[in-house]
Amino acid sequence: MSGAPPDASATAPPGTGGPPSLWRNRAFNLLWSGQCLSDLGAAMADLALPLLVLQETGSPARAGLIGTVGLAATMLCRLPAGVLADRFDRRRLLIACDVLRIVAYALLAWAVAMDAAALPVILAVVVGSAAATAVFSTTEHAAIRSLVHPGQIPAAVARNEARSYGTSLAGPPLGGLLFGIGGALPFLGNALSFLLSLVAVVSIRRPLQEPRPAPADPAAPAGGSVTEGVRFVLGHPFLRWLLVIAAPLNMAFTGMIFAMTLALRRAGVSPFLVGLAGTVFALGGFLGAFAAPALQRWLRLPDLITLLCWLTAGLMAVATLLSTSVLAAVPMAAAVFLGPAANAALFGHQAAITPDRLQGRVISVLLLAAGSAAALAPALAGALLARWAPGTAMLVFPALVICAALAATFVRGSRVMSV
Repeated sequence: MSGAPPDASATAPPGTGGPPSLWRNRAFNLLWSGQCLSDLGAAMADLALPLLVLQETGSPARAGLIGTVGLAATMLCRLPAGVLADRFDRRRLLIACDVLRIVAYALLAWAVAMDAAALPVILAVVVGSAAATAVFSTTEHAAIRSLVHPGQIPAAVARNEARSYGTSLAGPPLGGLLFGIGGALPFLGNALSFLLSLVAVVSIRRPLQEPRPAPADPAAPAGGSVTEGVRFVLGHPFLRWLLVIAAPLNMAFTGMIFAMTLALRRAGVSPFLVGLAGTVFALGGFLGAFAAPALQRWLRLPDLITLLCWLTAGLMAVATLLSTSVLAAVPMAAAVFLGPAANAALFGHQAAITPDRLQGRVISVLLLAAGSAAALAPALAGALLARWAPGTAMLVFPALVICAALAATFVRGSRVMSV
């Protein structure tokens, strides 16, 4: 395993016995702060997009289609994103992605303000920004190893989880409120958030990857690089098992939240209260991120995921009984509580065993496998709600989690933890 490059802000001064706090790591904090802002903008836009399509078309199925197109575009770009993150300068990739997202959402805000936000325009913005987000998030994950001390990677990932859920606390209700005032405002706010993220990335002066040797064959196809990452993941027993668990679990969470958003809106709940339900859900993940270090000390990662699956199946079933009330967000918040601890332990372990030259590709394989089924969830949720009552339609998602829970409990690979 290759080591991370020296980083004066991430290594310990002589005689201190350990690295300084992550809060004193300037490069990591710049990246983290910029993503706090862009995550806030994305949370506003993610809430506003299905509401915009529902307003323009009156069709929950088309609103679900927009969500699925965005997720599908992200999934299709995952493996190429890993290759880009390992082959090119990671800072430049982050900058290019932010510029593209600024332009996309500024144009969407203008189109909404001009009453010209037709479905093809929305689709173009969703696809373009989803592709840029796939590259950005993969590159950001790959860069963490170069910015922090190896022993602090799980803590850094936990902070990123807290960032994501924390901004989700404010983003959905703010997006709903702004959408109620003016349909263009959430998208304009998202463009501004990416501009601030761009400023933060440009301010980072430390390298985001180890020096790359010149390739023996510059004309070698990218497919070979992708294959190398796939082989690494499939060669690790625990990561192989995790791929089997992650697909139904991610599909269930994505579908349940999307179905809850549409069901509440169709029941006459105001956009602000729909956003508030998203805030309640995010609160579970936010608190779970702070509890992650203690949970990782008490539970091994396989046991943590098994417990997460069974609790989630039961709590989602409870949420279906409250499908037309904002109270449905309460059991969902409890379900997501264990997620940040599991993610922090997973990515900490993955970063520790993966050479820097493979970080982007291995992460892209993991994210692709975890999110591929989730890309179908919004369309599935919209189709189910178009046919059945919310309480009946949403039962599909706890059933998916039961499948994951059974695999987590009985598949022998769940007890394998190679180091």
